Amino acid sequence: MNPFLNPITLARVGKYYLTDVNRVWKSREYIERYRKKAFRKVLKYAMKVPMYREKYRGIDIDSITLDKIHKLPILTKEDIRKNFPHGIVPEGFNFKNAHVVSTSGSTGQPTSIYTDFYTIVRSLMGFVREIREYGINWRKDRMTIIADLTPGSAEEAYLNRTAIPNLDPIFHLDNMQLLHVGDDAEKMIEKIDKFKPKFIGGYPGILRALAVLKKKGYGEHIEPDVIASSGAVLDSYTRKYIEDAFNAKIYDVYGSTEGGPIAFECRKGSYHIHSDMVHVEVLDDELQPVSYGETGHIVVTKLYGTATPIIRYNGLNDFIIPLEDECDCGINTPLIGRIAGRKADSIILPSGRIIPPSAITGIPAKVMHKFGVDIIQQFQIIQTSEKKVEILIVVDDELRDKIDNLDKLFEELRKKFEESFDGELEVIVKEVDKIKKPPRLDTPPPVVTSMVRMPS
Repeated sequence: MNPFLNPITLARVGKYYLTDVNRVWKSREYIERYRKKAFRKVLKYAMKVPMYREKYRGIDIDSITLDKIHKLPILTKEDIRKNFPHGIVPEGFNFKNAHVVSTSGSTGQPTSIYTDFYTIVRSLMGFVREIREYGINWRKDRMTIIADLTPGSAEEAYLNRTAIPNLDPIFHLDNMQLLHVGDDAEKMIEKIDKFKPKFIGGYPGILRALAVLKKKGYGEHIEPDVIASSGAVLDSYTRKYIEDAFNAKIYDVYGSTEGGPIAFECRKGSYHIHSDMVHVEVLDDELQPVSYGETGHIVVTKLYGTATPIIRYNGLNDFIIPLEDECDCGINTPLIGRIAGRKADSIILPSGRIIPPSAITGIPAKVMHKFGVDIIQQFQIIQTSEKKVEILIVVDDELRDKIDNLDKLFEELRKKFEESFDGELEVIVKEVDKIKKPPRLDTPPPVVTSMVRMPS
C-alpha cells in the first residue's frame, strides 16, 4: 500500500515539509532549542538498540545532553558491521517495513545499516531545502537526478523504492528524470538533451564526463540554470570545467548513507551544516575538538530517524574545517570549509568511455551481501594501465572463518568489476594487509586511482 494514501501518514509527512525544510532560516536560538530536544529523543531511542546499550554500559544516559555528547564513546564502522543485523536495531524491530542500505564504498570501507520510510522522508527534506536555496521548485521545475540506482544503495531505496513511486500517483512527477550513474555517458547525455532540465544533480565524476561530451558538441539543448554535485570531493579544477561546459553555476552538497544530509553550499558559496538534522564534531587524532580553521576528522550524530540510529559516528573518513565565520545569506547554521578525504579518479576504458567512481565503489558491498558476510574491511581500486585494473582487498580476519571459500568471493568481485568495464579491462583482485596512504598526505588513501590521463 502507498503510505501517502494513509491520512495519518500524509499529515505527518506534511508536517515535516512545513517545518523541516525552512528551519535553517529560523533564528540560531530557535534551531539550538530544536537540536537539544531532537538529540534527547534520538538518544532515548538508541537505548533500545543492543549495540548502544552495550557501548553505553555504565554511563548515566539521563545526564547526557547535546552539550555533553563528548562523554559518549565513538561509534565505528566495525561496531556496526559486527552487530549487523539484529544488534543495530531495537529488539522486536519490524524488518519487513525496513530497507537495508549500503554505503557507496566511497571511503573504501562498505557498511550496511537499516532505514525506514519516515527516516527516508526526513532525509529528503534536506534535499528539498538545498534546491530551494538554489531557486528550484521540486514540483514545477524540470530536474535530472543522476543517482546510484543499484539494488541496496541508499539512493535506490530513497528514490526507486519510496519517494518517487509513492509520490508520483499523487503529484505526477513528470518534471523529474531519474538516471543511473553507471549508465553510458553518451546515452545519458542524449536523454538529458531531450528532457531539457533546469536542474542537474549528480556525482562529480559523471558530471565531468558529461561536461567532456558537452564540450565535444553533445547535448546541444542542455542549458541548466543550476547543477549540484555530491558523493565525492568537488575539486576546483572539476568545478570550473563543469561550469564552463554548461555555462551554469555548480553547488556542492555533502551527505552520507549513514548521516543523511550534512552540509550544502549556499548561493554565496559558504558550506552550511544542516545543524538541525545532524550534530557535527570535528576532532583530532586524540578525539579532541580542533580549533576553528584547523582540519579534523568529522564525527556525526543524526538528530532524527529510527531504524539504525547514528550517534558520534566516525566512519565517514572525511576531513573538514570548522569555521567561526558567519554568512549573511540568511541561513543561520554553522559553517565548514572545504571537505577532503574522498578524492577518487574516474576509470578510463580503452574505448574512451569514462566510468565515474560512484558507478563501481558499491560493488564490494553488493558482492558481500550475496555471500552473506561483511568480510571486506577496506578496498582500493587502481587502474594501473590502459588495459588493467587492480582491486586491493583487506579482509577482516575475525570473519575469515565465516566464509567457506574466499576465492569464490574474489572471483565474483572480479566478474562484477569486469562487467562494469564492459570487458574492456583485465581485473586482478589481490588480498593485502592494508591500504597504504600516499606519501606526505594525512588524508585517507584515495579509493579509486587511475594512472591513465582523463581526456580534456
